[in-house]
Amino acid sequence: VSSIRASKSDDKRLTIFTGTKTLHLRCVSREDRTAWIEALLAAKDLFPRVLSSNDFQPSEDVVISTDKLRSRLLQEGIGEAVIKDCESIMLLELSEMQNQLKALQRKHIKLLDTLRQLETEKLELETTVVDETKERKSYCGRFSDFYSVMSEGSATDSDADNESQDGADVETDEDDGIYFDTNDFLSSEALRSASYRCRESGSGCVFDKDASFSDCVWGPEKEIRIIQYPYVKRRDNLPEPKEKEKPVGLWSIIKDNIGKDLSGVCLPVYFNEPLSSLQKCFEDLEYSYLVDRALEWGKQENDLMRILNVAAFAVSGYASTEGRQCKPFNPLLGETYEADYPDKGLRFFSEKVSHHPMIVACHCEGRGWKFWADSNLKGKFWGRSIQLDPVGILTLQFEDGETFQWSKVTTSIYNIILGKIYCDHYGTMRIKGSGNYSCKLKFKEQSIIDRNPHQVHGFVQDNRTGEKVAMLVGKWDEAMYYVLGDPTMKPKGYDPMTEAVLLWERDKSATKTRYNLTPFAISLNELTPDLLEKLPPTDSRLRPDQRHLENGEYEMANSEKLRLEQLQRQARKLQERGWQPRWFNKDEDGCYRYIGGYWEAREKRKWDGIPDIFGQCSGSSHNSPSCLIEE
Repeated sequence: VSSIRASKSDDKRLTIFTGTKTLHLRCVSREDRTAWIEALLAAKDLFPRVLSSNDFQPSEDVVISTDKLRSRLLQEGIGEAVIKDCESIMLLELSEMQNQLKALQRKHIKLLDTLRQLETEKLELETTVVDETKERKSYCGRFSDFYSVMSEGSATDSDADNESQDGADVETDEDDGIYFDTNDFLSSEALRSASYRCRESGSGCVFDKDASFSDCVWGPEKEIRIIQYPYVKRRDNLPEPKEKEKPVGLWSIIKDNIGKDLSGVCLPVYFNEPLSSLQKCFEDLEYSYLVDRALEWGKQENDLMRILNVAAFAVSGYASTEGRQCKPFNPLLGETYEADYPDKGLRFFSEKVSHHPMIVACHCEGRGWKFWADSNLKGKFWGRSIQLDPVGILTLQFEDGETFQWSKVTTSIYNIILGKIYCDHYGTMRIKGSGNYSCKLKFKEQSIIDRNPHQVHGFVQDNRTGEKVAMLVGKWDEAMYYVLGDPTMKPKGYDPMTEAVLLWERDKSATKTRYNLTPFAISLNELTPDLLEKLPPTDSRLRPDQRHLENGEYEMANSEKLRLEQLQRQARKLQERGWQPRWFNKDEDGCYRYIGGYWEAREKRKWDGIPDIFGQCSGSSHNSPSCLIEE
């Protein structure tokens, strides 16, 4: 059962499994390893192999004879007829015994094959564990190797941004795995400890959204202005369900629709949460105070603190996805969503601007800054998981003209057929600044044996000199920290968390709610009588299936969802006829930009020409997607 395996990750390493232990060996060179493997395999061939099915084949030379039995019976005076009966009985018993031996032989061969397979899998698992353990031990200098990697700036980045000379694009992705170890410095306990140290230090580095903070770069004598927003009471829980939910497995739905046209299959609302993709866009702005803070740091001419807060804002949008197992509703063509949040100083608006491909555009105005984006998801189904690659650029522009642009990282949803559903975000995020600094963040992909998932590491680079001026560490579902200075200049064995300053921390004060929605997410679909009078008929809050799901009226929600999806399948025809979005236009770069006019129309309650896309066909608005079903 011995086997020899060449390592795929190291061209000098080989592994020998003897049947009782595993030997991990490293040769001088690749050629030396090849010579050793050839010699070991040759030596193995000199010895008998394990038993195979050929070893159990019965010999053709074996002949069963009854001559001795016949001779003995004749001596006793037994008649010929009785002797023949005895021979027949004996041959029959021998044949039965031979069949039993063959069955045992087949069972033995099957057990041997199973043993070989288990040995192979065990060897693979042992090798993986050993490789990861050695990597952790070799990088136990707590980021010392991270610094060495960061100092090896390379222009061989595999991404399309390779040709750009922006500061954040100089780093190569080849060694990303090196500085993404899973040491305890980024464990939850370490992060909480660092957060506690920041609060207890009294140095003005406490970045609490309800507190005042000092300029930790330029000294405590400079403070950024805190913007005071009015208090607005919002709901903090969903209505109690009116019906008992009937859990349905995705596998049972797939099984029931084998051979059918899947384009006509309507998934029940049990797989949805009571939010639309348009509302999810606004959910990314939950921690918008980070952008307010970035604005104020810029006014203090502290561009470094500005981009650090922008980077924290870019990461914070992923925090609410932890524990969320249901998908948002896909908006209808022309569906919109508004969010007027004076308690955050925000006015947000989004619209579904294209059906094929499905593109959602949004625009948000804060105090002294604007944010806009359009997004399209390219999905890949891998059997047990779905990979979602976002396509689109997010833009943040401050009133002084400085602009930051970035794209989202890949999201994968696992165990969609069996097991507990969970999502992970991974990839490289480059935040390109038009001013002095840019940033590169790496979201680490979670592995099977990872004790410390959801890690985010990165650095800020000076666009003028190419030097790394700050390091960012944290987790996208917990907190983000920064350490000033070039990390490559730190001594070996340096622990970054001893100097880490808290930039952002996820709000964990809320209790667990239905669908695992945060208090901010719960407020997104709230519909008050005063708001109802102001909304256009295309707003997501008015979508009936989504509203019924929120109220726990599952049968009505399923019925409405089926009706709306049947109408929505006709949206491609509407788009082919030249349909254009009402509030967004494509610019010269192919991106959708808000053209204005929505809030003015809302103020006047003037929604002329806006179709009732959620209602029945009125026969008067032939540009409405709901009217296409009868055409």
